[in-house]
Amino acid sequence: MPIAMAVAVAASPPFLGHTLRKTLCRRRIQNSDVGFSIKAIFWGPKKAVEPTKQELSLGEFSLSELGIEGDRTNLDKERKLSVRVVSSILDILPHEWDACSLDATGPEKFNPFLTHGFLSSLEETGCAVKETGWVPQHIVAQDDSDNVLGVIPLYLKSHSYGEYVFDHSWADAYYSYGSRYYPKLQCCVPFTPVTGPRILVRNTSSRDQFQVSSLHITFPSADELGKLKEKGFLQRNGMQYHWENRNYKSFDEFLMDMKQSKRKTIRQERKKISAQNLTMKRLRGYEIKAKHWDTFYKFYRNTTDNKWGTAYLTRDFFHTMASKLGDRVLLVTAEEGDELVAGALNLIGGDTLYGRLWGCLPRAYYPNLHFEACYYQAIDAAIELDLDKVEAGAQGEHKIQRGYMPVTTYSCHYILDEGFRKSISDFLARERAQVIYLFLDTAFS
Repeated sequence: MPIAMAVAVAASPPFLGHTLRKTLCRRRIQNSDVGFSIKAIFWGPKKAVEPTKQELSLGEFSLSELGIEGDRTNLDKERKLSVRVVSSILDILPHEWDACSLDATGPEKFNPFLTHGFLSSLEETGCAVKETGWVPQHIVAQDDSDNVLGVIPLYLKSHSYGEYVFDHSWADAYYSYGSRYYPKLQCCVPFTPVTGPRILVRNTSSRDQFQVSSLHITFPSADELGKLKEKGFLQRNGMQYHWENRNYKSFDEFLMDMKQSKRKTIRQERKKISAQNLTMKRLRGYEIKAKHWDTFYKFYRNTTDNKWGTAYLTRDFFHTMASKLGDRVLLVTAEEGDELVAGALNLIGGDTLYGRLWGCLPRAYYPNLHFEACYYQAIDAAIELDLDKVEAGAQGEHKIQRGYMPVTTYSCHYILDEGFRKSISDFLARERAQVIYLFLDTAFS
């Protein structure tokens, strides 16, 4: 049932009106840091093709008389399931969604980003809504007694921003050949490159209805990855940097596992914080006041304005999310005297501390404060809370020098058009070779 729920949304016949007959344009590129050539897909000039305006709704459909996956011993006792699409997570009761999420992860692997509280905060505050190009189309599976058996966080996207898995060149290719890539279906936690289950199941349409190019499931769990590959999803590899807690009792004990040169550098960086008259604090739950979130939003906007250019989250999101997640929120702050000058947002999972956002005052510069707030304070907190690891977000080879090691991440892609599917599959094979090379190079550097 779990994988069938996902495939059912996109498993209609290819909707594109032609078969790809042209040879995709490729250009060989050389990477001076890599000992072999990588072929990447590059596209020629776009044709002037715009997606047709249409109502962004999948509607409702049902899958009846589906048996429990792997159990075909007694067809007469198969449960009937209805699978429907809801346009807001608020249409699902929080305890029903969270029961699916908790059963999917298990209490020890609790993932705060998969909770009704976090996802509904994104919708209620206007971050992941139709107006921002994220149309909620969450899948809900119920039995004939209306018990919710499974849910999938799913969005109809009119762009590829906020996903941390980049497919803009794929969209360019579709437009170059006179086809539409958007809208597409995206199964993920918006703006959050954190691995975890995407098909949340309790322990317990026709082709013409709507046209999408593809279904994308980003950062799925390892268990889901294999099953999705069996169902025809293409696999894409990525890389992040995580810190592993090897039963350390203190930060100094962790440092003793580092090379002497790295150990010396980290100690010097931490000493510079007190030398700048900065005071670091870790606040949780009720300790975080409204004034903290208002100031942190300024930090967040300073970061997006200087780096990303787009602020996906609103001021209200931070207040709403904090009120719903309570003690699961950890805010690292830096103060100079009585003034809050920087902060880093983390969420606490069952066995993991998730580092998410960082920011500081505009035009302020404090050497090494980013490393302290985002990496060292997170390690301190993980040791204190007896957590297994810290996930410090996407990108950043500089994290290796500070005790974070490379970890492979995955995404899965169901491409309906066979021509593009073959080309994208070839591209992913070449890209995967490069990611593996970089992983090995950084892991043993």
